[in-house]
Amino acid sequence: MTHARKLGLVKLLANGPAVGILADVGYQGLGAQTGGRLVTPPHRKFKKNPPEWYEEMRERQRKAHSSRRIRVEHGIDHLKNWRALARHHGRREHMSDITQAVAALLSHQQTATLGSGAKT
Repeated sequence: MTHARKLGLVKLLANGPAVGILADVGYQGLGAQTGGRLVTPPHRKFKKNPPEWYEEMRERQRKAHSSRRIRVEHGIDHLKNWRALARHHGRREHMSDITQAVAALLSHQQTATLGSGAKT
């Protein structure tokens, strides 16, 4: 959160276009500073002896947030699998070509996976 503030991302989100950003628990508290544009899972209001209805409601909200964020997490996981991009020592001008090639390979892989799953 401190790094986001130092880089000016909080101000950018607060003053920028009305775009909702789904974030994880590490960014709780920035929602109010960004005018509600940064959405995090719900806080735990009752630390001790929560009512049963509260735990059920909180779990539903947490799962709804998680199911919307899962696509982002999968995308990050796919990028982390390509360690060669992180260790790229070649010419930077060709980096966009490499990134496009990786995106095409991932797209092809996902299409092939979906196609084979449909046959079974």
